[in-house]
Amino acid sequence: MFTFRMFRMELQCSWIFLLLSCLLQSLSAHSGFFTSIGQMTDLLYTEKDLVTSLKDYIRAEESKLEQVKQWADKLDSLTATATQDPEGFLGHPVNAFKLMKRLNTEWGDLESLVLKDTTDGFISNLTIQRQHFPTDEDQTGAAKALLRLQDTYRLDTNTISTGNLPGVTYKSPMTVEDCYELGKIAYSEVDYYHTELWMDQALTQLDQGEDSPTDTVTVLDYLSYAIYQQGDIERALEYTKRLLELDPEHQRAKGNLKYFQFQLEKQKKEADAEPQKTKEQGTTETGKKEPKKKGFREPIPERKKYEMLCRGEGIKMNPRRQSRLFCRYFDNNRHPNLLLAPVKQEEEWDRPYIVRYHDIISNSEIEKIKELAKPRLRRATISNPVTGVLETASYRISKSAWLTGYEHPMIEIINQRIEDLTGLEMDTAEELQVANYGVGGQYEPHFDFGRKDEPDAFKELGTGNRIATWLFYMSDVAAGGATVFPDVGAAVWPKKGTAVFWYNLFSSGEGDYSTRHAACPVLVGNKWVSNKWIHERGQEWRRPCSLKESE
Repeated sequence: MFTFRMFRMELQCSWIFLLLSCLLQSLSAHSGFFTSIGQMTDLLYTEKDLVTSLKDYIRAEESKLEQVKQWADKLDSLTATATQDPEGFLGHPVNAFKLMKRLNTEWGDLESLVLKDTTDGFISNLTIQRQHFPTDEDQTGAAKALLRLQDTYRLDTNTISTGNLPGVTYKSPMTVEDCYELGKIAYSEVDYYHTELWMDQALTQLDQGEDSPTDTVTVLDYLSYAIYQQGDIERALEYTKRLLELDPEHQRAKGNLKYFQFQLEKQKKEADAEPQKTKEQGTTETGKKEPKKKGFREPIPERKKYEMLCRGEGIKMNPRRQSRLFCRYFDNNRHPNLLLAPVKQEEEWDRPYIVRYHDIISNSEIEKIKELAKPRLRRATISNPVTGVLETASYRISKSAWLTGYEHPMIEIINQRIEDLTGLEMDTAEELQVANYGVGGQYEPHFDFGRKDEPDAFKELGTGNRIATWLFYMSDVAAGGATVFPDVGAAVWPKKGTAVFWYNLFSSGEGDYSTRHAACPVLVGNKWVSNKWIHERGQEWRRPCSLKESE
């Protein structure tokens, strides 16, 4: 009897553990919405369902809840438009940010309002749905994405606020509250540069007469402090004086006024005390810069090169090199599977050698891959070079899933197609990785192969280093989203149905450091890719080793 009871208790504990595991897995699947536009589309339908529930409640309490009805009407129009083309709508980063903001902040405020009444229908629906809402992390992540896009593509605040981004289908202006919220998030990150930009935009829209619950005094308070933190005390003083004209009793502003005036007076005295010789020369002897050597050009930092390439600027291949790049029908030395149907191959770059294959994956195959991958998308991780532990990183904003050939015959067909075209063994390659980028989704410069200082990078796989990379583009991207190689100045732009291929290692087995590459932030659109990392083992007879290190 005792044994039977113990068995029942163990069985119950096992079921509880399984239930908790499933719950935690479900919650983790829905975290980090901002890192995948594809998964964010579900939020639009969730929001639409909430609007429907809200309108049912309004019909019962219309006389009491006129304010709530106006809110629902506004969102009804928005969600009706958005759900016609969810991915296209969320491809506009402002729409994505505002969706995060609405679901994380504004719906919570509405819940508090409705709770004052004795009604259960709408509240119960909202409470249930809130379990799957974005979090503060999502709202902050979407905000940071807008700031990142602003910097990378050199967009001014007015361009973003009015929604005039290149290639947009759904233009979405930002309100004073939206601008103020961006400024506040930048302020919380001690990013006073962006705090100033967005508080100034909020102030401009207030000055233009836009109605807003956010008052000018609050905006001026943030703006003056952000400017002071950047060292411009004189401008900070001007905004503080304006604040005090609106609110003469503002205690912090009164204190700041005296402090700024004291600091300016101190600076003036220090300037007056400088020797006349120093004033005339404009610098001290120790502060003089050595003249640059004739013909010397300082190297451009990688970050700057990366951003220039993302904007379509930077290094361009000279005409002589470009004339040596060709397009052809490719059958990989009369491969039996390609003999009657060779594929269109385009040489994108010469060093490293990067080729693109056109019309290499069909729309039906793309949709099936997305269908298989979407339920299991998880926040993309990177391997910590010190600990080897997989972890999320701010420089990789996407979600990914892995698909094996056993899951669907189509995956095996695609793997075979890659083998036919590259001539490389797929049995030792990693599974097909599918990635969907989020708001401002990116992956900053990185190597696909393990370097000499990472000897254990792929030790657990037992298949050697990553010899080559195959990358499918499964969507067009309206603006941004290029794959760039900062060291050589190459930029490959997404084109649906194509794939690019390059070797990460020389045939000697040494790493080709010119293959360091990055995925530029997606400015407008929804970027889906899938890639195959091909490893060294099994390629001994397919790509024989060279005796020279750089071959």
